[in-house]
Amino acid sequence: MVLRFRLGLADLAATYFACSPLQEAVLSLRMWTHPGQYPHGAAFEAMRPAFEALPQAPLLRALVASNKYVPDFLTPRPTVPFPEFRAELAVVRAFDPARLAEELAVTFLPHDRVLPPLLAERADRPAALVAEVADALQAYWTHVLEPAWWPRARSVLRADIVHRSRVLAERGAAGLFADLDHRLHWSDGVLTIDRDWGDGDLDVAVDRRGLALLPTCFARGALTAIGPDLTPSITYLTRGQGNLSGPPDPPPAPHALEQLLGTPKARLLALLQEPTATTELARRLGVTPGAVSQHLAVLHATRLVTRARHGRLVLYARSPLADQLLGPWAEPRQGLPSE
Repeated sequence: MVLRFRLGLADLAATYFACSPLQEAVLSLRMWTHPGQYPHGAAFEAMRPAFEALPQAPLLRALVASNKYVPDFLTPRPTVPFPEFRAELAVVRAFDPARLAEELAVTFLPHDRVLPPLLAERADRPAALVAEVADALQAYWTHVLEPAWWPRARSVLRADIVHRSRVLAERGAAGLFADLDHRLHWSDGVLTIDRDWGDGDLDVAVDRRGLALLPTCFARGALTAIGPDLTPSITYLTRGQGNLSGPPDPPPAPHALEQLLGTPKARLLALLQEPTATTELARRLGVTPGAVSQHLAVLHATRLVTRARHGRLVLYARSPLADQLLGPWAEPRQGLPSE
């Protein structure tokens, strides 16, 4: 089965990347209902005590169907590249309660046949249920995800967008879509998605609604969301998963490079296999962001790192010159677009 997005020139021009904190919060609920299915489970096990302490934890688990589907109204399409969590949650709070029964039926009944008990017993009060779910997501974000996990995930997701933007600039739409997922194919204005869900083939004319491309930490492949009045979207697995659950200790730098640059700067260069933000580098090195910023300023002035602003974040990456210095110790890295 395939899904075909038909994009004209105006549609392709309106295609955009976005990084949705609400989508990541909602999809991350799969970590509590389907543990072991994603490569960064260790990070979530560390957060389990905080999650289990939430009074809303049972309701949050109930939002995930046995096939890992979640109600679409919980992941509205971002209208800006980097929305704030609370602004996105306001869209959920404003959801029309009269549509809730249909949303829950589409999510749970085809596969599970029944609604989860916690949702079924509240279904006759849809407005109250929408508000309760929104409050639960707010608590989950505030007490579990935002303090430690989201800064790391945000850095990974935005680094992914930097990479994809570079692929688009260098290889065009065909290269971009092939880079997102092996199931995506672009030819003659048609984006084809091979899929193992849904009923039969489907053709969708984008009709100047744009196309949103959303990296996520919680998918096994490209997913799509469509509707008659909504911006079509493709959610795909982000690069850099290892940065979310990998060992906190940075890789060792060559001794000769440490003698040349000093240990802190050499370790920074060894870390920069992917574009990374200052706060994430500081976490991995166990130092303050201010200390990292000082070293990065020197490395940038000597053309050993490049940097690019992405929203409110500044991402750093090794330059080709730094790769030459690292020599055989250099892991393959993804640089940034030219400054």
